[in-house]
Amino acid sequence: DSPCNIGNPEEYSIKDFAEQIKEMTNSTSTITYLPAVADDPTQRKADISVAKREINWEPKVTVREGLQKTIAYFTNELEIAGGEILPTGPDAARPKGKLDTMSSSVS
Repeated sequence: DSPCNIGNPEEYSIKDFAEQIKEMTNSTSTITYLPAVADDPTQRKADISVAKREINWEPKVTVREGLQKTIAYFTNELEIAGGEILPTGPDAARPKGKLDTMSSSVS
């Protein structure tokens, strides 16, 4: 009755994901590197041995397929929302783009 990991047994860094997503979306965005937070895990490789043994579970979708499905989902959501999805929540703020930053520095 203990928790078990459900995830992908292959290890990917955040950089790996950022580069894959950038390539898959034909993005010209710049990837910005920030310092790791104190509790950032150094290993992101799920040990799924308990899930395999106890419930005969393993991933059926590759990471690339999962990213393709996620990109397709959000592309559709953006189209439905008219090209922009606004963040929600108590501390939500609209992301600042280049034009927003330029106009606020000019004001």
